[in-house]
Amino acid sequence: MFGTSGIRGRVGRDVTAELALSVGRAVASEGHDRVVVGRDVRESGSMLVDAVVAGLCECGADALTVGVAATPTIARAIEHLEADAGIVVTASHNPAEDNGIKLWTPSGKAFGPDQRDAIERRCREDAYELADWNGVGDRRHREGVSDHHAGALRSAVDLERDLSVAVDIGNGAGGVTASVLDDLGCHVHTLNGQEDGSFPGRPSEPTADTLETLSTLVASTDAELGIAHDGDADRMLAVDETGTFVPKDALLALFAREAAGEGDRVAAPVDTSLAVDDALAAVGASLTRTRVGDVYVAERTTADDVVFGGEPSGAWIWPSETLCPDGPLAACKLAELVAKRGPLSALIDELEQYPIRRTSIEVEEKAAVMAEVDDRVCERYAEVDTLDGVRVETEDGWFLLRASGTQPLIRVTAEARSAADADALFEEARAVIADAITPNV
Repeated sequence: MFGTSGIRGRVGRDVTAELALSVGRAVASEGHDRVVVGRDVRESGSMLVDAVVAGLCECGADALTVGVAATPTIARAIEHLEADAGIVVTASHNPAEDNGIKLWTPSGKAFGPDQRDAIERRCREDAYELADWNGVGDRRHREGVSDHHAGALRSAVDLERDLSVAVDIGNGAGGVTASVLDDLGCHVHTLNGQEDGSFPGRPSEPTADTLETLSTLVASTDAELGIAHDGDADRMLAVDETGTFVPKDALLALFAREAAGEGDRVAAPVDTSLAVDDALAAVGASLTRTRVGDVYVAERTTADDVVFGGEPSGAWIWPSETLCPDGPLAACKLAELVAKRGPLSALIDELEQYPIRRTSIEVEEKAAVMAEVDDRVCERYAEVDTLDGVRVETEDGWFLLRASGTQPLIRVTAEARSAADADALFEEARAVIADAITPNV
């Protein structure tokens, strides 16, 4: 039921009002008595919020609805409103026909594996604690959560000078970014600022291909930076002052280097580039790798010596602020960095970047294939990490073989400090999969 980032799927097929009702019942039955509920801009979200709220109230919990808001806005509101948990109806960067549900703790961290398993078990077994007629919960609407988030963002950064910034909201819920940058004295150009769950301006997921309009705007104006969010603004990606898309691993390395100092650690998943290791080594810090998924990165950032966590997907976590990936906070942090240190293109040029190869291989039985891969790799290589899939370290670089969490695919990634070594490792990794699929041939 849960993937690495909550529940997601096609509305009316995978994600239904019945499912939302069950999740609401399960969250309340797990003892969460006061729950914040909000959603992104998708029209189906209104129906699903109603179902979630009905389930919560039916099992005795009070539902505090906050309407349409960015996911980090809602996650931050849990502690602010003295609630026990939060439920966000969102499919994040997925297309318009999808929706989903993600569950949050008061710290801003998504529900962990044990908490998700408990919810899934109750839904599967219809194991709910329904309240008596006089014990049902209340539904109450709360205003001001966006103002609370905006105030926290303004306090988190200090811009040394005014900037010209282009912000592509992507017709999503991340308008708080443009508002706060304007409050901080920036000249803000806004793209796709009208909330519309059909995402008419561009696909919800910000990528180099979907951000062409943002890139053109930045390149043809005085903008020093371009910011882009997905539908619920938990992600933030960027283009530099020339309109060039900033590679995701480079953005992670830049944030990591700025946040960390001597002896600090940064949390990032197992598919993170060597560029991040090198950037951290230059300031006396180091990388601690996690499973893929922002919940695992967030969990690792609870360690005392971990000062930042990030995923190349565009999820960035400053644990001193919140354990939720906060796209608007990342936007403000990047603006602060450019104002302080100069053009983003020059900052990126300071970082080492290495050739990386990626593909996905469709398989019929991914669990069986991965078990075979694990056996073969552990026999063949000395440096093997099985935290999430199978990651092999060599003198030349590394490769990762990992099963997709939602599709019948094995993800293959390889990176090295030269193109030839990256190609060789990539082919080596592909051969391991081929051997595992046909072990007796």
